[in-house]
Amino acid sequence: MAANVDKLNKRGVKSSYVSTIIGISLVLFMIGIVLGGVFGLENIQRQAKENLQGDLFFKPEMNPADIKQVEQELNTWEQFNEVFYVSPERAIEEFSGQDQNADNILAIFEGDNPLPPTVGFKPKVEFATLEGMEQIKADLLANYGDRLDEVSYDEASVKSVNLGFKQFVYLFGAIAFLLIIVAVAMINNTIRLALYSKRFSIKTMQLVGATSGYIRRPFLIQAIGIGVLSGLIAMALLFGMFYALNNLVDSLEITYSIQMFLILLGSLLIIGVIITYISTWFALNKYLRMKLDDLY
Repeated sequence: MAANVDKLNKRGVKSSYVSTIIGISLVLFMIGIVLGGVFGLENIQRQAKENLQGDLFFKPEMNPADIKQVEQELNTWEQFNEVFYVSPERAIEEFSGQDQNADNILAIFEGDNPLPPTVGFKPKVEFATLEGMEQIKADLLANYGDRLDEVSYDEASVKSVNLGFKQFVYLFGAIAFLLIIVAVAMINNTIRLALYSKRFSIKTMQLVGATSGYIRRPFLIQAIGIGVLSGLIAMALLFGMFYALNNLVDSLEITYSIQMFLILLGSLLIIGVIITYISTWFALNKYLRMKLDDLY
């Protein structure tokens, strides 16, 4: 009879820890979706910033050779990701686009190309802000003011790229913070229930003289293991979802670099370990402070 009761207790303890791992994994999976969204937005924002473009318009007396010389000099500047020369022929093709033919535009001007040669530039990500672009413009005018008519870029696009994505990041960050609060509450309750079956063992060790640190040690080590295992399971679920979406939805492509993968994995592991460790610590303190009569 006693053996059957002991087996039932062990089975109950195992099932409680299995349910704890499953619950923590699902919560970390939800947090991972939010963090993945934040990282994905940052990647999209980086690409959008890299596609921002400015143009240098030169004075009429500047010939193509002098303009190309300026282009070569600007290629050495640290602010630029790319600097390129735009010939009048390329400019008229880009201006006409797909709706009009370049020959039709040239015919309007009796064969003369009205567009001058220019130099285009794409700033590095760290300079693709309103302040950064203003500084680039000031530096260009300071160095080539006698040769430039205008430094042009779309301020609205620069502002939109920076402000719009920042708002999304704040939103995802707020959701992640709320999920972590919910996760702490859920995981704390789950771990309390898991430790409830061991409350008599904890109190027995305490009554025979075991110190609080000695009693906590195996439970905290176990909590770390649960946090790591739950983080790995959550990461597997997350990338399983990404793989399924990439294969099921043709218009959707989710890509992450190795660095992003490691950051996401590390974040889930750290969050999982911290939450389980803290929850186990406080749950143990509750049973360590309880009187023997209160355990029943």
